[in-house]
Amino acid sequence: MMYSPSPTSNSSAVSNSCAFSRQLPQQIFTRREVIPPQNDVLWRIEYGAVRTLTWSEDGTFITLGYWGLGDLIGYPLSRVKPYQIECLTGVEVSIVPPHLWHQDIINALLSHIQQAEDLLSIVHRKPISLRLWQFLVWLSEKFGRDVDKGKLIDLNVTHQDIAEVLNTTRVTVTRLLQQLEEEGTVLRHKRRIILRLPNQLIKNYRSVAC
Repeated sequence: MMYSPSPTSNSSAVSNSCAFSRQLPQQIFTRREVIPPQNDVLWRIEYGAVRTLTWSEDGTFITLGYWGLGDLIGYPLSRVKPYQIECLTGVEVSIVPPHLWHQDIINALLSHIQQAEDLLSIVHRKPISLRLWQFLVWLSEKFGRDVDKGKLIDLNVTHQDIAEVLNTTRVTVTRLLQQLEEEGTVLRHKRRIILRLPNQLIKNYRSVAC
């Protein structure tokens, strides 16, 4: 049986988390800035979004994850080399030094692992069209918000960014997104993507590949 916290306990947890963050030094980074490597620091994201990535011998970028509000990131969480944390937006982080890693960190670590596994499972889907759709749904669940026309992915990711995540080409991503637009399942709005399917249908699409 899974435990579902009451509204009171959940509010208390959020309050404690906010109080914890306010006690920590904070730092601001700009879009596309790389967070400097430090092996003795973890960062808790208070605002914005980042991606973690590596690259192959031929220079091909490999995206390892996308991270947002409340996520814990840092070079100590990975053994992949090379490893880089790039800001996708303006980002504000709280700096969590090693002597505080025991405080409320285990849940963040579990979330980090689960999200990484979700993304890993998506990038191995076949065909590419399903892989793209699953990734859009994943982004909508992590960075989405409800709007009149559907679920807006409130993150500016380029076709090239998506191609790097899904191990395909920008041309393929562009072609498949155009097909989804023609089908009416996605809309474009100011360089953002809106998923137009009802929430239940989105869940059904996810379950097809599970």
